[in-house]
Amino acid sequence: MDLEFTESVELVGKAVDLAGVVVIVLGVLISTGLFLDHLRRTREYGVAYVNFRRHLGRGLLLGLELLVAGDIIRTIAVTPTLESVGVLAVIVLIRTFLSITLELEISGRFPWQSESS
Repeated sequence: MDLEFTESVELVGKAVDLAGVVVIVLGVLISTGLFLDHLRRTREYGVAYVNFRRHLGRGLLLGLELLVAGDIIRTIAVTPTLESVGVLAVIVLIRTFLSITLELEISGRFPWQSESS
């Protein structure tokens, strides 16, 4: 494989990973800001907490998706060995489980269920 291609794909994978981390950090900061603003305006702690968890979960979910994409890019395009694909499979399974539980927590339903269920 061409060294420049490998380095480019590795760089793209790292950039996608960085985007995932940035999304998670921004999600935490924005969720916290919205939470504090809601508390300041209404003093409804229960509603503010539920909204905080929902917003935080969405940020985490999007960040996890980007991290999985970065792992896939780097593993499949750069080092497609049986061992690296196996490690990727375990990582994707763990992150998929986290994504499903976050979606269940956010919306009260599994991702494959329709909103009317």
